[in-house]
Amino acid sequence: MNDELPFTGERFVPGTAGEIWYEHWHRYHFVAPLVAGREVLDIACGEGYGSALIARHAARVTGADIAPAAIAHARACYAAQPNLDFREADCAALPFADASFDVVVSFETLEHIAAQEAFLDEVRRVLRPDGFVVLSCPNRVEYSDQRDHVNEFHVRELYRDELATLIGARFPHASWYGQRPSFFSVVWPEQGHAAAEIFEVSETAADAPSPGHARPLYFIVLASGSAETIAELAPRMSVLADRDEWMYRDYEKVTRAHVAGQRAQSDLIGELRRELTAVQAGRIADVEQRDTVIAEGWTMRDRLVEEISRRASFRWWLTLPWQRLMRALKGPPTGR
Repeated sequence: MNDELPFTGERFVPGTAGEIWYEHWHRYHFVAPLVAGREVLDIACGEGYGSALIARHAARVTGADIAPAAIAHARACYAAQPNLDFREADCAALPFADASFDVVVSFETLEHIAAQEAFLDEVRRVLRPDGFVVLSCPNRVEYSDQRDHVNEFHVRELYRDELATLIGARFPHASWYGQRPSFFSVVWPEQGHAAAEIFEVSETAADAPSPGHARPLYFIVLASGSAETIAELAPRMSVLADRDEWMYRDYEKVTRAHVAGQRAQSDLIGELRRELTAVQAGRIADVEQRDTVIAEGWTMRDRLVEEISRRASFRWWLTLPWQRLMRALKGPPTGR
């Protein structure tokens, strides 16, 4: 974790554990080959890690962010890269001349601002006529609606048709991608890159595959005013694999906790049944004592069932890394 620029939940900082790092690093790795030899503007660059990564491929990269602390940190942290610089900038009023860049990159920016139209107008202005923009945005259906999830830092999330309208009004040519962290069985050739495919199956219909991934959590769009530019960006599939298998191992921990909770629930229910049997048999004679035992027992049972249900939910599992981070930052309890 970076002590100078802590993770608050609003911007990603390298060192933050959880599936969030899959999402953010993968986007920059995905775009890196596309910017080779080009002049690039990375809007809402945050800590600067992504600008630094694509600067290894691009002719020059300028990272822009509205937060002075983020820009100061990025300048200090990545000063050794000669083709990389950082500027404080409002994404809806960029301090750059018209047609200054070949590529504009902006990941997870739109949903954080109200001035979405002004932002995209500025992107179009600073792009060269044959340039292109690469941006990402949560898919509101999957990100919020289906998960009953609220991100306190998001100002306006978009459905696909809303995003398409915003982009299409400024960039008539676009290539769409979907991104979703998940578990995959990957088969690959040892000799190197090759043609790829992705298809979905379900356990209940494993013999009926469907092409593609039908439920993107995020949209990634490459858009341009030039049809030729988009045509040159050949569609490709990209898979980021975690050497340490963080998500899978964390899921195992949650699953084991869930199973242990179910066993504890079963044991508690058995104990309650024995207590109730004892009451019925008259072995607890005192009425007040009997009522106390029953009330406490069922209260414990209800709390356990509620906790098991909460931990079994997808939303709880997704927020688990954030909960652990907050506990780590607070430190151990002092006790009184």
